[in-house]
Amino acid sequence: MSPLRPLLLALALVAVPGVRGACPEPADLKNDDGTRTCAKLYDKSDPYYENCCGGAVLSVEPGADLPYLPSDWSNTISSIVVAQRCQLTVWSTRGKSGKTRKFSAGTYPRLEEYRRGIFGDWSNSISALYCRCRPP
Repeated sequence: MSPLRPLLLALALVAVPGVRGACPEPADLKNDDGTRTCAKLYDKSDPYYENCCGGAVLSVEPGADLPYLPSDWSNTISSIVVAQRCQLTVWSTRGKSGKTRKFSAGTYPRLEEYRRGIFGDWSNSISALYCRCRPP
């Protein structure tokens, strides 16, 4: 087998729109009792998309306003799934300051792929958030 074959396969998976790996569908974000979840945040990602959205999970309810994330979640988020009709706004510094970005409904398995300024990315860089959803 050619040594380039795994690399070409990986590049093909990256180029295919809709590749989500192990991440849930945005339409499937619901609590056990059927109520809506605004977003799910994960502390693990991986160069291979099928291994993303792993590790510990933080479920964020609609209207959640967290200028200070719990200490074990600050600067540890690596993958995000935002529910349909919802938007997640994140900040790089506690107290809702620093760089900011809005994530609309969708799956973001590797936050390393989203730039935060010239020299950084959003993986392990989220310290505050606000999640809102439009009514169904």
